[in-house]
Amino acid sequence: MASELKSAIVRAADVVRGRTKLAPSVGIVLGSGLGGFAGALESAAAIPFADLPGFPAATVEGHAGELLVGTLAGRAVAVLNGRSHYYEGYSMQQVGFPMRVLRELGCATVVLTSIVGSMNPDLAVGSIVTATDHINLMGDSPLIGPNDDTLGPRFPDMSEPYSRSLVGLAERVALDDGWMLQRAVFVGVPGPSLETAAEYRFMRWIGADIVGMSVVPETIVAVHGGQRVLSFHVVTDACLPDNLHPVNLAEILQIASGAAPRLIRTITEVVRRLDEAA
Repeated sequence: MASELKSAIVRAADVVRGRTKLAPSVGIVLGSGLGGFAGALESAAAIPFADLPGFPAATVEGHAGELLVGTLAGRAVAVLNGRSHYYEGYSMQQVGFPMRVLRELGCATVVLTSIVGSMNPDLAVGSIVTATDHINLMGDSPLIGPNDDTLGPRFPDMSEPYSRSLVGLAERVALDDGWMLQRAVFVGVPGPSLETAAEYRFMRWIGADIVGMSVVPETIVAVHGGQRVLSFHVVTDACLPDNLHPVNLAEILQIASGAAPRLIRTITEVVRRLDEAA
């Protein structure tokens, strides 16, 4: 007998299938200020989150709150133009729900994007980095509670949360485009307040390079479901504890928008050359 979660996933996926004949194999999640990516899709069907049973609403500025299904570099893709966050009051299970639906639709590969702060002085504001690992400081997990074995194992292995083959492909794509994609360890925090100087110092001490308020729950759910994950992060502010300055949201979104064209090119080429990371 299917679990309530499984039934909800199928209902949401059926709505998507009723709006498009495309069968996406790649899922892409767009972070704050990166919604311009939607324009790169061909023949896209747009489905508001409100039309998808079980989908939490995206309430944060810079998140459109719609699922797009279209073609990118010759492949059918599903793009979440916006996401929900734990700090909005949603449960971890709700935050991870869209990833479950992407899996149900056939997205074996997921590309996550977000904006982040950097505690590593070698990762400059405006740069794009890829995560090779993460630290979960959110104090919760989307897998807590009864486990549906049809969705994934009770104890998923996290030795490779971000696909090494996909990271290698992304690095080659960046080099071919004339720039170097740096690697980073991502630390997820609940938010919504930004961190203190002491907290930034602590996170750097435990091995993190960049910090954000998303991605980790999505990655955990994707790995649980057997999906391969690749993540890109735009560094929008420097979180150096001895030289902190107040953050300006408008400036952050402007920096994200400035990096968007390069990020769009990179993700498009990764999707085009995905067979290289098979």
